[in-house]
Amino acid sequence: MIDSLAVQTSATSRRRPPRRAAAALFAAAAAALALGGCARLTGVEAPATARLADGAGKAGPVTPVDCRTARCVALTFDGGPSEPTPRLLDLLEREKVHATFFLQGKGHTDTYPDTVRRMAAEGHEIANHTWSHAKLTDLSAAEIREEIRPVQEDVKRLTGRTPNLMRPPQGATDDKVSKTLRELGLAQVLWSVTAKDYQTTDTALITKRILDGTKRDGIVLLHERYAGTIPAVPEIIKVLRERGFTFVTVSQLLAPAGPKPGAVYRP
Repeated sequence: MIDSLAVQTSATSRRRPPRRAAAALFAAAAAALALGGCARLTGVEAPATARLADGAGKAGPVTPVDCRTARCVALTFDGGPSEPTPRLLDLLEREKVHATFFLQGKGHTDTYPDTVRRMAAEGHEIANHTWSHAKLTDLSAAEIREEIRPVQEDVKRLTGRTPNLMRPPQGATDDKVSKTLRELGLAQVLWSVTAKDYQTTDTALITKRILDGTKRDGIVLLHERYAGTIPAVPEIIKVLRERGFTFVTVSQLLAPAGPKPGAVYRP
């Protein structure tokens, strides 16, 4: 049996942005479509199989994957780019794995622009994790926009593409957050398993937590800036491959539906 991705939509919020134009990236269509595996979403039409935009990167050709039949899992990394990120990119290149990176702004996209460019060039999916990692449910709609827009602009400037996915810090969201993100053209992506690698440098423990918790159509949450995390990734990839998993990006996992702005994707 394939775990389903529950999708929540919402209403309630206000105002137009105080500055900078927002990018609306996906239009919603009415229809109930299958997500990766047997999950369901009322939302957006997309091709029956998904590939990352713009073809191949150094991690290898980005080939179509149909997660309705494949045993898929998405590796995701929050809070980068940081000084260690190129080591992770080297590792993913060797393993021919594409990941989804939820990038932070202050001290990250503004500090490591070449790393952001490399992520895009190598075929990884780039998403938004806010400018300062503020808890969005504590902010006004205008303040939420100010957390989101600078990262959108940095990624667009550096890669030529604007993210259509974001991850709210701490996974904290509500109707106000969802409405504001819908206006900004962003879907929210949570996770099914985390190593809580921000609490430990124990690589063996990080590895065990991920391997114990990963199921089909899962979304794995890691942070490459913590010391125990990158050393755990080779074993995670090795064992999950032995178990028959195919590594995909979040957008590939959601196919054949496309991300619906404002929706909350909750594996």
